[in-house]
Amino acid sequence: MSDKKVKKSNYFKTFLSLVDEYPKILVVNADNVGSSHLQTIRRDLRAENAVVLMGKNTLMRKAIRENLSTRPKLEALLPSLVGNVGLVFTKGDLKSLKDKVVENKVSAPAKVGSISPVDVVVPKGDTGLEPTKTSFLQALNISSKINKGKIEIINDVELIKVGQKVGQNEATLLQMLNIKPFSYGLKVESVYDDGNVYEPKILDISDEDILAKIRESITKIASISLGSGYPTLAAVPHLIANAYKNLLAVVATTDYVFPQAEQLKQMLENPDAFVVAQPQQTTESKPAETKQEEPEEEDDMEGGVGGLFGDDF
Repeated sequence: MSDKKVKKSNYFKTFLSLVDEYPKILVVNADNVGSSHLQTIRRDLRAENAVVLMGKNTLMRKAIRENLSTRPKLEALLPSLVGNVGLVFTKGDLKSLKDKVVENKVSAPAKVGSISPVDVVVPKGDTGLEPTKTSFLQALNISSKINKGKIEIINDVELIKVGQKVGQNEATLLQMLNIKPFSYGLKVESVYDDGNVYEPKILDISDEDILAKIRESITKIASISLGSGYPTLAAVPHLIANAYKNLLAVVATTDYVFPQAEQLKQMLENPDAFVVAQPQQTTESKPAETKQEEPEEEDDMEGGVGGLFGDDF
């Protein structure tokens, strides 16, 4: 066998062994992901008990089609094998693995001709550029001034919009300002879980979100059931409660009574018997406050009666 056939045969064996061992797969897009970055991702995901397999789509699809008789569930994976994609195999939790894959990104400069995935804004302030670069900024319609021998951008500038192709001038300016506006990494395109394929945003739904949706649906079903008079399981508790209220209303307005309503009937006929006696407020006797007698004023003149200034009357 030629080397090419040997490599293809080994790839098929690796692919099938991983499919048999791992029931869960993340289909990831690897655009703009370099080989060194991919090696870092492989190492990090290995700690999560996950395996990354890259390869040509034609090889993956061929490996699946030739083994559909023994592995029919893999047919659901075929439509996802489009573009520059790879497979991340795992036995663990898909949500945590997805978060681990998405967060593993590296900053990258804006290359000429690339499509911007984000809006690129050059902030105002000191650029550190020499005044000789003023004409270059003017060509990009960027208002600037010279401050302390350096170029200062007056206002924030939206240099590139999302989806726009990066031009030569924009790439050169960002390089001069040492701005790396883009970040690249593996992007999860779809999720395969034991024969089922769905969008990755499904993994962001928590158990609390599911329970909230179930409660909302049950409430709507019960409302429709009560409004239309069509009984359903969701409306049974409300139907029983409403029926019991109607029976209590009959007891309150007639002489009819049943065991569960006897106390209500007694309360209506003799409400005073069910009045709870309020505890009387007892006031503790406080000792009478003794008023302190003020000391009598002594006369200014001892031994006689006299005026204020000692004058006799």
